[in-house]
Amino acid sequence: MGYILIAEDDRDILNLMRRKMELSGYSDIWTTGDGQEALDRALSEPPRLMILDVMLPHLDGLSICSTVKQQLGDKAPPILVVSARGQKMHFEEASKVGADIYMPKPFSMRDFVDNIRTLIGVS
Repeated sequence: MGYILIAEDDRDILNLMRRKMELSGYSDIWTTGDGQEALDRALSEPPRLMILDVMLPHLDGLSICSTVKQQLGDKAPPILVVSARGQKMHFEEASKVGADIYMPKPFSMRDFVDNIRTLIGVS
């Protein structure tokens, strides 16, 4: 089945995402607060799903998304991008680099899990 990669530099949000996913039946979750670490892991061992914050240290989520989609091609996982930026131009920018879903913060945990289920189904 594969693991789910979450890259989010806000520890509270990261822990909330992880906890909600575990309660929803998703168990193989790998987390990081660093963009470069997320990219390196995704390229060396592609995940089942990536959840990326736009604002990450060392490498932003949109750059990660673009690189993963380009380098992995048809083998690239679905990518859910989250960001505090919610203007229309940010949605368009995320779409251009290959994000499958863009969620502006704040968002409900119910919507978060619903979007995960849309991308990879129920665990």
